Amino acid sequence: MFGRSKLKSWNKLDSLYGRFKKTQMKDLFAADEKRAEKYTIQFENLLLDYSKNRIDDKIMAALFDLARERDVSGRIKAMFSGEKINKTENRAVLHVALRHQENTPIYVDGRDVMPKIREVLGRIKDFSEAVRLGKFTGYTGKKLTNIVNIGIGGSDLGPCMATEALRPYWAKDIKCYFISNIDGTACAEVLHKVDPETTLFIVASKTFTTIETLTNARTCRKWLVDALGEHAVSKHFIALSTNKSEVEKFGINPDNMFEFWDFVGGRYSMWSAIGMIIAIAVGYENFERMLQGANAMDKHFATADLEHNIPVILALLGIWYNNFYGIHRYCVIPYDQYLKYLPSYLQQLDMESNGKSVSLDNKPVNYATGPALFGGAGTDVQHSFFQLLHQGTEIVPVDFIIPAISHNEIGNHQQILISNVLAQSEALMHGKTVAEAVLELEKSGKSKEEVEALKKYKSFSGNRPSNTIVVKKLDPYTLGMLVAMYEHKVYVQGVIWNINSFDQFGVELGKKLALNILPEIEGTAFGVEHDSSTTSLINYIKKIRK
Repeated sequence: MFGRSKLKSWNKLDSLYGRFKKTQMKDLFAADEKRAEKYTIQFENLLLDYSKNRIDDKIMAALFDLARERDVSGRIKAMFSGEKINKTENRAVLHVALRHQENTPIYVDGRDVMPKIREVLGRIKDFSEAVRLGKFTGYTGKKLTNIVNIGIGGSDLGPCMATEALRPYWAKDIKCYFISNIDGTACAEVLHKVDPETTLFIVASKTFTTIETLTNARTCRKWLVDALGEHAVSKHFIALSTNKSEVEKFGINPDNMFEFWDFVGGRYSMWSAIGMIIAIAVGYENFERMLQGANAMDKHFATADLEHNIPVILALLGIWYNNFYGIHRYCVIPYDQYLKYLPSYLQQLDMESNGKSVSLDNKPVNYATGPALFGGAGTDVQHSFFQLLHQGTEIVPVDFIIPAISHNEIGNHQQILISNVLAQSEALMHGKTVAEAVLELEKSGKSKEEVEALKKYKSFSGNRPSNTIVVKKLDPYTLGMLVAMYEHKVYVQGVIWNINSFDQFGVELGKKLALNILPEIEGTAFGVEHDSSTTSLINYIKKIRK
């Protein structure tokens, strides 16, 4: 690792791992009746139980020492102060400013950015309310009730996740759709469902040049013009962008362009104008509540000491498994149908942020950085990949998320859901020994031969770690807290790994090469040199498309 010999805490953790790696969590619980209390922390209506992890007091103390050696507290202050912590792009990182609630300045290059942020938030409020109340109408005077967000990456995943998460708060006459994939099917399926007279398109692209977004936007524009004429564009399209000239060329009224800033990365942008569809769907007051929840977590992150700091604790647990146990994956399972897109959102947040192999010192890293993340909504995923979680050869740490109260308290559904999430975390930790499997099989009436044949198949190794995050109810404020918690967790891990969590150059190469291949597929260019595989595939696909 970076300067491994210089990090006393890292060497200490190496030593602790050697002695601790075979320790069973169920033995730790048996030895300490207050273990759950010791490793549970609550902030407002969010509770984190991290007791079902392969940790003890010595390990946690060494992890907190690692955070101190890497100056996590100082790096937190640097982000909040507007320091240009995105070194490779020479930018500040201030998504926290977008949800800043206090009447205090936040500076970038000596300029307070809060007046401009409040101005744009005010415009989001005015416009979203005008759409919801039918004051801003379509070209034929009809109310705009179909809202289509056209974006990709952070301009799609965040708004889509949050809009779906807050579905109970949608206006009754509003329907929301998302187009992101360049696959024409994405456009076609949405356009089949909406009426040109009642559809508002939101084009979300900072530069207004992103090929996927602009291709989809032009297809939607043609569909609208074919139905209502050229003059309808300015009444049915708005832009979330900074490129005024390109927005105007498209036919969008510049008064309906809502800007955001280069100190806001795409995957951190749903708090900005990129969240317009959220504000239209749930109302600006609820959008603002989401900002307030995120701000509450920001303040917790900025002020709590390391030992009681939820994002820091989650980050350190991830470091423990990633860099000492060699577990380079983890899983997020929300037991709430409204949060079904949260794992996809967190994939981008985590893997785009910390999927890096060059340090801030401009040197190749020789240690594991960002893990692979996957997940899905419980209980559905219990019947897909949980087999691997319980009995696979690969250990996967899990974050379980559960609201105590559902928006839809139907019969005993929520009680069954809660029972499942708690049972899964217990089963992962406790497992089932071969001896326990034998007793179970004998009680079920199996013969000795059957018991002998099945006992190993029916046993579970256990000792598999998980966190359980309980919220009271999934409302806008709680969603804001939850997302901000993961944002800050990812940043802390980037600090410890000494990488830049805020650039994403890795997404660029393939997109550039695609622009070279496109003319060949279209038949307007020939003779471009590729490897033999790519050339063969181009020729084959051109042949069968004829």
